[in-house]
Amino acid sequence: MPTPDDLAAVPKPAGPALRLVAAGDVGTPRQPTARPDVHEGSRLLNRDLSWLEFNSRVLQLAQDERTPLLERVRFLSIFSNNLDEFVMKRLGLLHRRIADGISAPELDGMSPAELLRAMRMAISDGQRLQAECFENSVKPALAERGIVLAGYAALSQEQRRWLRTWFRKYAFPVLTPLAVDPGHRFPFISNLSRSFGILLTEPGQSLDEPLFARLKIPNVGAQWVRLPDEQGPGTGALQPRAGTGTFVSINDVIAANLDDLFPGMQVLEIVPFRVVRDSESHGGPSDDDADNLLELVEAQLKQRRFAKPVRLETGPSPSPRIIANLADELGLDAADIAQCAGLLDYTALTEIADLDRPELKWRKWTAAVPSRLRDRDQSIFDAIRQGDILVHHPFESFEASATRFIQEASRDPDVLAIKQTIYRTSRDSPFVSSLIRAAEQGKQVAVLVELRARFDEQANVRNAHALEKAGAHVAYGVVGYKTHCKAAMVVRRENGGLRTYAHLGTGNYHPRTAQLYTDLGLFTCDPPITEDLTELFNFLTGRSRLDTYETLLVAPINMKKRFLDLIAREIRQAQAHALGESDVGGRIIVKMNAFADNEMADQLYAASQAGVKITLFVRGFCCLRPGVQGLSENIRVVSVLGRFLEHSRVFHFGASKADPLEGDWFISSADWMYRNLHNRVESATPVGGRAARSKLLHILQVMNADRRGAWELRPDGTYTKLDPAPGLAADSPELLGTFETLMREAAGY
Repeated sequence: MPTPDDLAAVPKPAGPALRLVAAGDVGTPRQPTARPDVHEGSRLLNRDLSWLEFNSRVLQLAQDERTPLLERVRFLSIFSNNLDEFVMKRLGLLHRRIADGISAPELDGMSPAELLRAMRMAISDGQRLQAECFENSVKPALAERGIVLAGYAALSQEQRRWLRTWFRKYAFPVLTPLAVDPGHRFPFISNLSRSFGILLTEPGQSLDEPLFARLKIPNVGAQWVRLPDEQGPGTGALQPRAGTGTFVSINDVIAANLDDLFPGMQVLEIVPFRVVRDSESHGGPSDDDADNLLELVEAQLKQRRFAKPVRLETGPSPSPRIIANLADELGLDAADIAQCAGLLDYTALTEIADLDRPELKWRKWTAAVPSRLRDRDQSIFDAIRQGDILVHHPFESFEASATRFIQEASRDPDVLAIKQTIYRTSRDSPFVSSLIRAAEQGKQVAVLVELRARFDEQANVRNAHALEKAGAHVAYGVVGYKTHCKAAMVVRRENGGLRTYAHLGTGNYHPRTAQLYTDLGLFTCDPPITEDLTELFNFLTGRSRLDTYETLLVAPINMKKRFLDLIAREIRQAQAHALGESDVGGRIIVKMNAFADNEMADQLYAASQAGVKITLFVRGFCCLRPGVQGLSENIRVVSVLGRFLEHSRVFHFGASKADPLEGDWFISSADWMYRNLHNRVESATPVGGRAARSKLLHILQVMNADRRGAWELRPDGTYTKLDPAPGLAADSPELLGTFETLMREAAGY
C-alpha cells in the first residue's frame, strides 16, 4: 500500500484532504462473513466462491439499517437477481464440466465436485439469511411505516372476498392450468418462471392415484395486490400506486382461489416452484464456423429457452410426490433441489421498492453538468479542442456529455463520419436514434454491435436490424472475440482539413445504467489517441491486424503485455529503492470490478515480494490472495459497495515519480480477467493532464477513506467490514462513504 509519504497532498476537485492509507491502517474491523473453502497452500482463491462472497456483501446492504428502508427492499431483489444470473452461468457451466467427465481441479485446488458442493452450500446459506432479513427485519419495518405485506391467513373474510373478486377479474383470464396425464404431456417450464405443482383428485377417485397439474404464475401485471383501504375503495389496478396499504402476493391470491381453476376437483397438495436453466447455448455451430453471426445469435436465443435445468427451487417442506415428479421430468438430482424459506422469488419485491415513498429512499439525485460543458451555446467540439474532458458518472451528467456528443455529431453539417461500439444500451436508446438520423442524412456511420452481450442479445439484434435499415454500416465483431470496448469517434471537417474527436469510456452507452453505475469517460481530440482509435475501428469493422498501438492498450493485442511490463517496471523501481539507488519505491493502484487472471496475479505477487506497494479496489470477486506472508503482504484489496454500482476501471503506476500525478494513469473497459485480456476486444486509454489525473486520484482517495461501505479482503477469502474510528465529523468521507461524498462535491456543498 502507498504510505502517506508516497501520496502527499495533491490538488483535487473539492472536499477535505485525503490520503491513501498504508497497509494495516484499516480502521475498526468487523468480523468477516461466511468463510468459503480455501485449500491450504493455494495461491489463488476460487472465483465462484469469491463471487458468492460479493453477493453476500450485497445482502449486507439489505441487512444494514442505515440503508433507507425501500432501498433495503430493493437490495433483497438485487441479491436474488444476481444469484439467478450466477446460477444460470456458473452453476450451469459446472454441471456441464462434471457431465463431460472433467475432474481436473480448479486453480485453487478444488475439484469440480468439491466446488459444486461448496457453491450449493453458500447459495443455501445466502438464501437463508435473505429470508431471515426479510421476515425478521424488513417486513416488520415496512409494517411500522404503513406498508403491510400480509399473508393470506391473516386476512379478514371481507378482504378475502374482495381478493376473490379481484382474482376473477384480473388473474383468472390469463391463467392456464395444464394437466399432466397420458393425453397431456408434461409442459415446458420456462427459465425463472414461477409455477404451482398441484395434486388433485376427482370425486370418488382414490387418493393414492392423484392427478398432477402445473399452473404458471403470470409475470405480467401486479405481483403484489393492494387491498382496499378500510374507509375507501381499493385500487383495483394491476399495479400498486399508493405509498401505503396492505399488499398480498399474487402467489397467495392464486393459491387461495384454485377451486375456480379446478371446479369440482379436490386439491390435495400444492408446491410453489421455479426452475433455473443453464444460460449457455451449446451443441450448435460456433462463431468460427457460422456463416452469419446475426443468424447464429438469433438461433442461439431460441435454443437457450430449452437449455438444461440446473436448479429447482421450492417453498419449505414440499410434497415429496410432487417433487419426485418434477425431478423426474426435469432430469434433476436431489442435490439440485433447494427448499427456500420466505418468498419464492424476491425479485418481485421491486414493485414494493418502487412505491411512492421518497422519505424511505435515497434522496433523488440529479447529475451535475460538467463545468466545461455547461455552455450549451458552445459546440461540444469547441470545448474538447480546449483540452481533454474527463467525466465521472453518475455524479456528472451522462446525457450532457456522452449522449450530447453523438446527438450533436448527428446534426452537425460539418461531421462526415461517426463510429461507435454498442455492447449494451437502452430499449429507446438515444445513441441508436442519433446514429440512424446521421445515416439517413448521408453521414458515414459505422457501428459495432456486439450481438453476444449476455442477456442483451435480443435487444442488440433489434438495434442491428434498425441501423442496417437506415443505411448504417453494421459489424458484429471480430470472429472469436466479444467486443467489449466502449468507444466512439467523430470525424469533422474543420479549416480545410479533418479532425477526429473521441470518447473512450469504462461503461456502456446506456442512459439508464449510467444513472446507477459509476463510470468514467474521456473526451479528446489528441491525435496520438484518435489515430490509434481509428486503427482500432478498422480492426473491428475491417481486416486490419495492426499489432502495435502507440497510446491505446488494446486486448487481445497488446494490453496484457503492456500491463505486465508496467508491473515489471515497478518491480525494478522497488528493487532500486531497496538498494538505496532511488528515493521512490514502486507503487500500483488499480480499481476494477473483478480479478481472475493467474498470470496477472503471479506478476503482482512478484511485485509484492519486491516491495511494491499495491492497492486494489475490486468491487466484485477477486481470486488474488492478499496479505499472505512471503507472498502478498504488500497487497491490499478493498471492495466498496453502496448506492451505486462501482463499474469504472482505473490503473495507476508510479513510474518512479513521488507525485502520483506524474505517474501513468489509464481508464479502461477491461477488468484483469482472462476473458477480458484474451477473449475480448478491450481498450485502455492513457489520461494526461494534471486536472484529469487529480480527479482520478481524488476518486481513489475517497474510496480509500470510506468506512461506510468498504470491506477488506482477508487471505482466507473472507471480507472484513471496515468501521470508522471514533470522533470523526459527521460529514467526513469516512462516515459519508464514497457515493455521498462525491455527490456532495458534485453538487457543490
